[in-house]
Amino acid sequence: MNKYFHKDQPILGLDISPTSIKIMSVDTRKWTVLGYGSIDVDPSKMQQSFDSDGAYIAEQIGILLDKKTVGKFHSNDVIMGLPTSRTYLRSVTVPRKIRGSTLLDAIRLEAEQYVPIALNQLYLDYEITNEDDKNTTALMCAVAQKIVDNCVLAAQKAGLTVMAIEPSILAVARLLKATEEGELPTVVVDMGPAATDIAILDKTIKVTGGLTTGGNTFTLAIADKLKVSLEKAHQLKVLNGLSTSPKQKQIAEALDADLKKIVQEVKKVIRYYTERIDGAKKIEQVIIVGGGSNIPGIGDYFTENLVIASRVASPWQELDFAKLPQPARQFKARYLTVAGLASVKPEDIWK
Repeated sequence: MNKYFHKDQPILGLDISPTSIKIMSVDTRKWTVLGYGSIDVDPSKMQQSFDSDGAYIAEQIGILLDKKTVGKFHSNDVIMGLPTSRTYLRSVTVPRKIRGSTLLDAIRLEAEQYVPIALNQLYLDYEITNEDDKNTTALMCAVAQKIVDNCVLAAQKAGLTVMAIEPSILAVARLLKATEEGELPTVVVDMGPAATDIAILDKTIKVTGGLTTGGNTFTLAIADKLKVSLEKAHQLKVLNGLSTSPKQKQIAEALDADLKKIVQEVKKVIRYYTERIDGAKKIEQVIIVGGGSNIPGIGDYFTENLVIASRVASPWQELDFAKLPQPARQFKARYLTVAGLASVKPEDIWK
């Protein structure tokens, strides 16, 4: 594509996760959604497609673009988000005198020690996140080449051009900085269907963590505890949750073990940030995002158990659907990551 012709068109966000694929276009000058869509995918086929040839991913992107979108898309250029769980993010601190190629060597050494994939099979990049008189701290990101290549090829088969790729948690951080006082030192808790990603956002992502507990885990726990169908359990989760209701005690008991696991992981990530990251600041807030965050009362639960003000992200006052039909309230949280991807300004790509 000729960048001089297309540089003023919004870049599309394309969020690829193990359970769904989403696309969105945002006019970043007016903070208006121009178009969006989502398609649920088969997790087992998705897993296989990540690691094999990307054919199933390409097929699902094609169906999404053809049948599952609302509004208009004025470009084929996309920023692609990959599951944070399939990437390796780690903070690296070295003496400040180490720069350039020497810094890259330090990053590569860190990857060799902590990433369970051979270096020649990874795409590796980094961003400097803090620098003082003594040290330079960088956020390292490593992704298996096969996953990236398969997803890029899948997008190309669907007629899209991939301009950049990032872990989904970085896209979430971009949106929160723009709409949720994300300039404050913040814990981001991204609760997806199958996993929860956790990050410290302090101007940029400083530390990450995660565990394989998410929205589907909660639904299964409620179904088991209350002896109801999965469909009924999901309704109880999103309509009643932890808020006052006749079934509040039973639902709270069902979710207790899994929520405690998330709280412990958040505490571990905060402790690592406080003890290991140069220039660490006091955490001011916890923001909960993702499809698994649609549990009434979840913000109060985290506030009580972390003793930090916590709330579910709601960027939709800033980011407006305008005249487009909106997703149902309980589904809006699913679009946070792709909205963050779509919030990249074209000039940041073409510069």
